Amino acid sequence: MSQKTVGVLGGGQLGRMLSQPASLLGIPLLFLDSGDKTPAKLIAPPPEGHSSHLDGPFNSRPHILELAEKSDILTIEIEHVNADVLAEVEEKGKCDVQPKPATIKLIQDKYAQKVHLEKHGIAVAPFFAVSQDASRDEWEKLGKELGTPMMLKSRTMAYDGKGNSPLASVSEEDVQSSLTQLGAGTGGKQLSLYAEGWMPFVKEIAVMVVRNVEGQVVSYDAVETVHKDSILRVCIAPLRMHDWDSKKAGGKWEESVNVRAKKLAEKAVGVLDGAGVFGVEMFLMQDGSLLINEIAPRPHNSGHHTIEACHTSQFENHLRAILSLPLGSTSLRVPAAGMVNLIGSSNSMEPIDRAVRTALGVTGASVHLYGKKECRKGRKVGHITVTGENDAVVRERMRTILRSMEDIDEEWIGKTIGSSPLSSSASASPSGAKSHPQPLVGIIMGSDSDLPTLLPGARILDKFEIPYELTICSAHRTPQRMVDYARNAAGRGLKCIVAGAGGAAHLPGMVASETALPVVGVPVKGSVLDGVDSLYSIVQMPRGIPTATVGINNSTNAALLAIRIIAASDPKLLKRVEEYAESLEEEVLEKVDALEQMGWEAYASERLKK
Repeated sequence: MSQKTVGVLGGGQLGRMLSQPASLLGIPLLFLDSGDKTPAKLIAPPPEGHSSHLDGPFNSRPHILELAEKSDILTIEIEHVNADVLAEVEEKGKCDVQPKPATIKLIQDKYAQKVHLEKHGIAVAPFFAVSQDASRDEWEKLGKELGTPMMLKSRTMAYDGKGNSPLASVSEEDVQSSLTQLGAGTGGKQLSLYAEGWMPFVKEIAVMVVRNVEGQVVSYDAVETVHKDSILRVCIAPLRMHDWDSKKAGGKWEESVNVRAKKLAEKAVGVLDGAGVFGVEMFLMQDGSLLINEIAPRPHNSGHHTIEACHTSQFENHLRAILSLPLGSTSLRVPAAGMVNLIGSSNSMEPIDRAVRTALGVTGASVHLYGKKECRKGRKVGHITVTGENDAVVRERMRTILRSMEDIDEEWIGKTIGSSPLSSSASASPSGAKSHPQPLVGIIMGSDSDLPTLLPGARILDKFEIPYELTICSAHRTPQRMVDYARNAAGRGLKCIVAGAGGAAHLPGMVASETALPVVGVPVKGSVLDGVDSLYSIVQMPRGIPTATVGINNSTNAALLAIRIIAASDPKLLKRVEEYAESLEEEVLEKVDALEQMGWEAYASERLKK
């Protein structure tokens, strides 16, 4: 194993999380940051032969040069470093720098970053450079170019909402208000600004891209990111698209958003130099298009869930990438995950402690505190990863944690992770006989006349507390809706589809031909051939398009089969299936006893009179 010493500029929480896989792999880390109580220095011992980590600013030339002298390779855990000195280090051959100094310098200037991406054909929001001393005419012209509202942004040193100011109009009053918010006039400060068009996005999403020194690239699944006061508060993995109607999305959902986001993120990182993890933030627009927002040349807050949720965390893969070690798998090792940031709401740590205590009582929750003893409003002091067997369970566990937070209200929680349809037992059954927002099973029918046949199956799913949705999806009258539903079912988190089959019995087979998910057909008894035609149609699907079926009108067995399919990868559910089978045996044995005690004449009269 490589024993190269990695010098890290910055000793914050990212360095702290970087040190954990480094210790397991025996990789020495040497941190440069001011003070000896930074989050990383608190848990990472200095490498052998060094009495301590370096104490000094990570943008100080002499300190960076000293770090280079003591390291084999330099990397960053914060981009606000002195990129010019890093370029000097590399030019003089003192040690390797990853990612490359030119990339770090480019990323530091958000306007230059946008110019670079646009030059290479990467989709970004419309933007223009603007001076804080711009004339009235220039502001009016900018308003015509971008429209209002727009976002006024600092080109440098902007993060966690700092350096961004919404501009409602280009009136003199609104412009001055935004400039003041950004710090214009403070100590004679001259701002370096640009303006960006307002993006009415559907979701904010992020992709962590890993590239090693040799140029090999792997990506983590896209995640949904939710911000509050311009600070990331919640991350949900994997990205789920619950709007599968192509008419609403401009017909662009045929290739999953996850796949398209990963391709775009890799393309964007491809126009930058260097190895390591790159956090790529983007907007998903209403028409299904994707726009790059920003790129971070380091592990990113949007990838913290990978520590518990993925086979290889973003932090371990960053080390592997810059040291030319084999890259680790980026796939999820759990069905669903989420991340909740612990953000200070005041100068008191008490609200944080309350959220931590709550999280420690939540199954699947892992608490990460960064060792910051002081709290202030807007400061990141930790995060909580939540994992679970499905989206519904993860969101309910996150809901419990979010409700304990001082600055989070129920309305925000509802908008962020959906309303709470779960019972107090954390079940996943629908409330008020409506579709669950995070279904595992889809029940579809070609006509509402099939509903009475499919309802017993729905009630079985209720019994097992399996989240499901129930909707009409005709193969003949709404063929495009059927295709959209089938093609996007897996991406929305469904594990199985139960489809009612009328006389023509096209729905189960057509859906099976458009999805890789298992499909169970329910032959519906018709007025002419009693459902036999539907049964024969399903069982005669051509080779290569497997479609299961059950007895005529037997949606109960269809639901039970769907449950067994899901239970194959869910030990807790499998145990419940076994218990259900045992209950059926007990029910029969109880009838045996009753028949013996009552005699068949009384039994038939009392128990079979219905």
